Amino acid sequence: MKRIYWIAAILLGALSGIGAAQAPGGRAQSPASQPPPQTLNPQSYPADLVRAGQTRFTSECGFCHGRDAAGGETGPDLTRSMLVAEDFRGNKIGPLLRAGRVDKGMPSFDLNDADLGAIVAFIHDQKTKGESVGGGRRSVDVTDLETGDVEAGRKYFSGAGNCSKCHSPTGDLAGLANRYRGLPLLQRMLYPSNTRPAPAPAKVTVTLPSGETISGSLASRDEFTIALTDSAGMTRTWPVNDVKFTVDDPMTAHFEQLGKYSDDDMHNVYAYLQTLR
Repeated sequence: MKRIYWIAAILLGALSGIGAAQAPGGRAQSPASQPPPQTLNPQSYPADLVRAGQTRFTSECGFCHGRDAAGGETGPDLTRSMLVAEDFRGNKIGPLLRAGRVDKGMPSFDLNDADLGAIVAFIHDQKTKGESVGGGRRSVDVTDLETGDVEAGRKYFSGAGNCSKCHSPTGDLAGLANRYRGLPLLQRMLYPSNTRPAPAPAKVTVTLPSGETISGSLASRDEFTIALTDSAGMTRTWPVNDVKFTVDDPMTAHFEQLGKYSDDDMHNVYAYLQTLR
């Protein structure tokens, strides 16, 4: 059964250190399918303390670890951290917050006991919720992606996937894995139109009732109007019912491919792209 592996605003990292398990048949299984480590000393906190901790955590820690402590811009998923699993009412989290981990980019925090206690309460509350759902965390670790077969990906790229019709491993994709690694590489592969630098805009040719044709870069398109930017940099717009037009968008193939990939195909192609250095 073919499925689309939707990657949204999910980011890398987990302190838990869980490696890729083996699925039946010896194939590597994503760590995301593994449950988080169980809290050694289960603990609960008053709801008002958790709410206070959520506010403080969001302002102090949310940018790196996510608003829900499940992984963010640069920080790991705390609900899967062994340090959090071993913590009892801040005896491990507290010293870490106050000392920081400068070598890993984590600053120290000057927190009073009340603020520290609230943050600890929120983190443990989120971890308890994480334990209740088992695996399937929303953040993505590098090892989640390391399940593909390079040779199978090479064959799909040149064969069934039709990728080689537009791309060349020695041309536009040469050195790709040096520019993009891990999740950014997968995002570039699946959703190139949503990544930076953005790909070239689609080209559009509009045929007027008089027979005149005007070409340029697609500026916008909806069910009512079509707009392009011509060679002089001017934006021109027409009602779609008044003209004929054709759009040449190289991204179309990527959109169509999303519905064709199986999970294995996707990870195999990703594994192959990692070799393009």
